[in-house]
Amino acid sequence: MVTDPISDLITRLINASRVHKETVSLPFSQMKFAVANALAKEGYIAEVDKKSKSGGALSMTLAYKAGKPVISGVKRISKPSRRMYMGMRDIKPVKRGYGLVMLSTPTGILSGKEAQKQRVGGEVLFEIW
Repeated sequence: MVTDPISDLITRLINASRVHKETVSLPFSQMKFAVANALAKEGYIAEVDKKSKSGGALSMTLAYKAGKPVISGVKRISKPSRRMYMGMRDIKPVKRGYGLVMLSTPTGILSGKEAQKQRVGGEVLFEIW
């Protein structure tokens, strides 16, 4: 049983990218699907697919550039034991602009750039670069 599904998702992504796997599968949930779609929109995942066989599964195709994985590191910020929130003015660039921060906002899961455009803050899920 997984107690933190977001940590499970990012751990699977980083492990699969380090061994050059093509796809990653995990149990489906709306939260994971929203995070995967936001990562696909930013270019960290090539494709997201929802399979609805007996309970459902989420399949993600990883993105690679010149044989190297696009995802080189992930850091979980807000955890179940300690929630971290960030206002719109507090959102800063990650790795001098080479990474991004993912937020759970009232309008959905957004990257830091989109949250600033929509002028919303929220719970900081993780940083990815």
